[in-house]
Amino acid sequence: MNQKAIAGTGVLSVALALACGATLAADAPPKAAEAPKVASSPLEAITAGKLTLNLRARYEHVDQAGKTDYADAFTNRTLLGWRTLPYYGISLYAEAIDVTRIGVQNYNDMSTASARYPTVADPEHTGVNQLYVDYTGLPDTKIRFGRQSLKLDNVRYVGNVEFRQVMQVLTGLWVENKSLPGVELDYGHFVRVKNIFDVERQARIDLFRAAWTFMPDNQLIGFAYLQDQPMTGQQAATGLADGSNRILGVRANGAFPIDGHWKLPYTAEYAKQDSYADGSSLVDAKYWRLGVGGQYDKTFVRADYEVLGSNNGLYAFQTPLGTNHLFQGWVDMFLVTPKQGMRDAWLSAGTNVHGVQLYTEYHDFRTDVGSLKIGTEWDVGVTYAFTKQLTGKIEYGQFKEGDVLPTRYRDTSKFWVTGIFNF
Repeated sequence: MNQKAIAGTGVLSVALALACGATLAADAPPKAAEAPKVASSPLEAITAGKLTLNLRARYEHVDQAGKTDYADAFTNRTLLGWRTLPYYGISLYAEAIDVTRIGVQNYNDMSTASARYPTVADPEHTGVNQLYVDYTGLPDTKIRFGRQSLKLDNVRYVGNVEFRQVMQVLTGLWVENKSLPGVELDYGHFVRVKNIFDVERQARIDLFRAAWTFMPDNQLIGFAYLQDQPMTGQQAATGLADGSNRILGVRANGAFPIDGHWKLPYTAEYAKQDSYADGSSLVDAKYWRLGVGGQYDKTFVRADYEVLGSNNGLYAFQTPLGTNHLFQGWVDMFLVTPKQGMRDAWLSAGTNVHGVQLYTEYHDFRTDVGSLKIGTEWDVGVTYAFTKQLTGKIEYGQFKEGDVLPTRYRDTSKFWVTGIFNF
């Protein structure tokens, strides 16, 4: 079967799955809201707990210049968990993950590298995704210990990379405190990182964060993210044997209300990245972002400018713990920042029409050093919730190469069809 036929088969299969799932979910009676419960015994904490289930079937097609064939990946992810009721403020959550390939593997998932196909970073995997204990016995405080998914703010620096089928998880301690009105103080200490390729590495990571909500939907945030992790998977691109780093920064983000319909969304952010622990002395770069727009009810348009600075072309600002798929376009050409740095100017717009969410963005990429034009990218996505449990997505991204850099960023287009079911 040729590549185009395989692509058509994958799209049709997901479409049929969405249609069948929508019918089944629509027949289910709506659930009544449940009041928070507290267990009276350890046995009740377990038996009266709550099941969590997330199914995500996705077809991804990649067409990349320089590759012999298209990539066609049809995969399904299952997250199955159980959350106990609190007993004396203590509760447990355990979650298993299974990522299964459906059909023939016509893509490079990095576990069986092949120069023939473009990369789709969704290897097959079965194991423990999350396993942690929560303690809420202290006023205005939550303490979480174990393997966990963590997302901070816009996930630029710390995220779980949940777009990929195998997500990033951290093992350690996370503490949130909201004792002060409008203020959240957070601290995390983590000793292991498991990435999207199911590679787990030792680390020593300390995360400090303070957020002040000075008005509804508007925050001022200060943070210090310290990562002592020599091996991050970026060595081949950065050329550093030890990329351990410290990021200190401040972020203002939100939307000022103008009247009952209009809002003014904005983002202003600055950060500095330096060498930390035994990290290379070349780790020395700055980051800043400015963005502003207009929003009328569910429709918005905004412009943003983001700079990941470069240390004279020797090292550029990196975010090894971030959900980088959400930045510099969906095609994922720049999961590691080029050594010359990155200046990304982009426009984005979105709306909701009769429950159909529409979103698009256009990027112009240039290097921080030399202002070379790396390329442009256009992304568009459509999301529709068939029911409270079932959501469908269709997304497309196209990157066009500009000036040829020492590391090539070749013309690439990607297409996704996704079905998500939550229980």
